[in-house]
Amino acid sequence: MEVKNFAVWDYVVFVALLIISSGIGVFFAIKERKKATSSEFLVGGRQMSFGPVALSLSASFMSAVTVLGTPSDVYRFGASFILFFIAYAFVIIFTSELFLPVFYRSGITSTYEYLQLRFNKTVRYAATVTYIVQTILYAGVVVYAPALALNQVTGFDLWGSVFATGIVCTFYCTLGGLKAVVWTDAFQMIVMIVGFLSVLIQGSAHAGGIYNVFEQSANGSRLYIFDFDIDPLRRHTFWTISVGGTFTWLGVYGVNQSTIQRCISCKTEKHAKLALYFNLLGLWIILLCAVFSGLIMYAYFKDCDPWTSGIISAPDQLMPYFVMEIFATMPGLPGLFVACAFSGTLSTVAASINALATVAFEDFIKICFPHVSDKLSTWISKGLCILFGVMCTSMAVAASLMGGVIQAALSIHGMCGGPMLGLFFLGILFPFVNWKGALGGLLIGLTLSFWVAIGAFIYPAPDSKTWPLPLSTDQCVQSNLTASVLLELSRRPAIADTWYSLSYLYYSAVGCLGCIIAGVIISFITGHQSGKDIQPLLIRPVCNLFCFWSKKYKTLCWCGVQHESDTEQENLEIDSTWKKGAESVLHNGLRGESPTHIPGYDPKNQSYNNMAFENITHF
Repeated sequence: MEVKNFAVWDYVVFVALLIISSGIGVFFAIKERKKATSSEFLVGGRQMSFGPVALSLSASFMSAVTVLGTPSDVYRFGASFILFFIAYAFVIIFTSELFLPVFYRSGITSTYEYLQLRFNKTVRYAATVTYIVQTILYAGVVVYAPALALNQVTGFDLWGSVFATGIVCTFYCTLGGLKAVVWTDAFQMIVMIVGFLSVLIQGSAHAGGIYNVFEQSANGSRLYIFDFDIDPLRRHTFWTISVGGTFTWLGVYGVNQSTIQRCISCKTEKHAKLALYFNLLGLWIILLCAVFSGLIMYAYFKDCDPWTSGIISAPDQLMPYFVMEIFATMPGLPGLFVACAFSGTLSTVAASINALATVAFEDFIKICFPHVSDKLSTWISKGLCILFGVMCTSMAVAASLMGGVIQAALSIHGMCGGPMLGLFFLGILFPFVNWKGALGGLLIGLTLSFWVAIGAFIYPAPDSKTWPLPLSTDQCVQSNLTASVLLELSRRPAIADTWYSLSYLYYSAVGCLGCIIAGVIISFITGHQSGKDIQPLLIRPVCNLFCFWSKKYKTLCWCGVQHESDTEQENLEIDSTWKKGAESVLHNGLRGESPTHIPGYDPKNQSYNNMAFENITHF
């Protein structure tokens, strides 16, 4: 393959991205130097507004995996990827209405602190370790795969880009904390959209216009979106994307420390919910841009596919190769696209580093050293950022074995995120589940999801379930190509064509449902939890939606949890110190004569703010 090297202006644009990102970290380090507390560093003092948080959420999870992987997926398999439009909507609704109220009102900093309040320390530590493993693995894919694709197509230095990413992310995370991460993400989100728009405008012009793009895509079966086949072995159908995608991304959004940390940094619960819903618009915009980029690529390469013809060696190189083709005479614009891709990488890795530092500090350091001073805790948090920055960058080396970026990234989320999602479902929706059921459910969920994912890696699904749509090489200039030979697996077990061939989007559902079912069964076998011992703020009585006709059945579904009051504001009056044990005590001053006097509750806006959490005392 001929490598088209970057021009000087391309490097100027890319370096400008790194300098501005680092500069934001320096700015907040100087601005916030007098507020040297771990709360200010890790959660921005809990006074962020919804705008930058919404942009940050969109940028963090629409990484270079989306910029490079989604167009390639649409190019090869069709525009059914647009159905994630539905999955994203369900995910944001569940997150904002089910998970966020519990996490926000409990005043926690680490998502996994909830698990100790609901169950015990063992469950909390198990979940924290799982999250750390998941996030480091994912960060490795996010850093390495785009760098490799760009290196092989543009000549952009592989290890230089990998280490530049790790160093810059670690730098501004360590200096500026969450505020630097959020505002840098907001800037990088804008860069991603500008980069995509430049590709869409120039690409559609080279492909003969928008009408021709849709016509060629329709002729190539790329616009066949609504495939209602219920076969779970099919890679992408309406059901695998809308149902499996919801489970996968709910594990990413609903209970992920990186998301919840940004939400609880907002000054009110209303701002946190607005951040999530405005973030949904950002997710949809990036998704549409990525899908249309894939269709434009197909219209451009319809007679000479660079992948099957051997011009490029991996599907993830399609988008960079396309960019170098359409911007061949326009120095600086290829650099803008690389800045777009690496904006996604920087935002995702920075969010991961900040979240990892938070859970490590809250779930391990503070437990072992409860009397650490604010100044020392801030330096410890900075040290953890450096440590995890090094670990995430180092993990990039192992990511070369994980295949295509989209499938690898979502598989990691499914393997770890699904069981974690099931664990939080057990805690929030099933009051009778005890700690043994929670821990057993998590372990069984992880076993099931890792079993199917590792099996699929060793024994790939049959071509009939995953083979791309037709691609033509009729007008390619033939070079010294070597025909690919499909290896015949003589000892392929029967389970490989069933269980191991399950769509990768169902890995999360398998882990989640396995965790829930196992947790419920184990809890009944070992003696279910008494609802009277559970604080109402830790449970969401969603059963009200199904039992609204009978107070008797509502009470039955609550399993003894004291939800006697008519409103959740009144529930807050039940206990003034409901966080028990050595981990922390939340002094909310929640006893009062009426809900209008509850600290943290604003009756005018009917929303909660962080005033109630300013006096949290940790032991």
